[in-house]
Amino acid sequence: MDARAYLSDLLYTRTEVDEWFAGNAFPMSRYDSELGYVHRDRRRKFGVDDSVAVYSYDLHGARRMLTHVDRDCRINTYGDSFTDCDQVNDGETWQEVLAAHLCEPVRNFGVGGYSVYQAYLRMKREEVRTPAEYIVFNIFEDDHFRNLSSWQNINSGKNAHNITPTRPFVNVDPATGELIEYGNPCPTCDSVYNLCDPVWVYRHFERDFGLEMRLAYLKYQEEHPGTGFLDFVSVHDRYLDAALTASMRIVEQVEEFAAAQSKKVICVLSYGAEAITKAIVDGWRFDREFVDFMGSKGLPVVDLMQAHTDEYASFNTSLDEYLRRYFIGHYNPLGNFFTAFALKDKLVGVLEPKPLPYQGVA
Repeated sequence: MDARAYLSDLLYTRTEVDEWFAGNAFPMSRYDSELGYVHRDRRRKFGVDDSVAVYSYDLHGARRMLTHVDRDCRINTYGDSFTDCDQVNDGETWQEVLAAHLCEPVRNFGVGGYSVYQAYLRMKREEVRTPAEYIVFNIFEDDHFRNLSSWQNINSGKNAHNITPTRPFVNVDPATGELIEYGNPCPTCDSVYNLCDPVWVYRHFERDFGLEMRLAYLKYQEEHPGTGFLDFVSVHDRYLDAALTASMRIVEQVEEFAAAQSKKVICVLSYGAEAITKAIVDGWRFDREFVDFMGSKGLPVVDLMQAHTDEYASFNTSLDEYLRRYFIGHYNPLGNFFTAFALKDKLVGVLEPKPLPYQGVA
């Protein structure tokens, strides 16, 4: 498939954009001029045991807090759908599990489909409006690659549940490793209608690096039936190197922002079942360079790939059965419980004063 034909399948109609702005269709999100979109209240039959998952958000777009909301919140969390906790109800997120255990609220600013760069920009904005002393910055495996494309549809196709307009993105100078930052290409409501115009879309995205890699991936799948995205990036060093380098530079910016604001950051690395399977079965993880970088920086990191690998070693079951305990695409409620308790020791270690359960018996 050539670029023009591929892009034509991603176009919206003006009616679709009208209905999205009016809140009558594509219920996952609402428009945001800087970030592309943020979440809105919704229900979707997408939860555990084919149940309807219920999502609610406050005035700043954070997911509804239910536990210890009468107390001050000193922990904000940022990332994509593995932070927002897609496919579970408001009270089943890993933030709510942590809040119940720590006896203090944990705020959730995750947004499904975000890149590392979008999460960073969201953090900078929300830390002005609803600041917290401690930041949990969650990076999912695909977020590295999302950094490099200015339109999510290019990576994942048109979505019946969510209009995904253009977004801020970055490129990496291959000679210097320097991060080059770009704003949202459709920064006004009127400009979103450009995504209905095949001429504008082709002219704007024909040289998009993310589009180049997407078309290469589709060709790779045709030539290698049964392969997945991680198989593709394992043999496309240019794409993998650019994606991981971009995330390294963004993490450095997160660190600089936090230091300037006297905040402390813990990074969490999240993965889907396929990446965990490759790590355990093949001993290969695509992001080794990034993990080594985080270790060299001495940043507090919770590596859920390693947490799953360590736990699975104690199980007497198949890997598929083990992973079904936790995943329904995203984490099920038990998977969110796993995340919370994989994170809690590192988090308790930096919190001062300690949460009530860790202050000893009076």
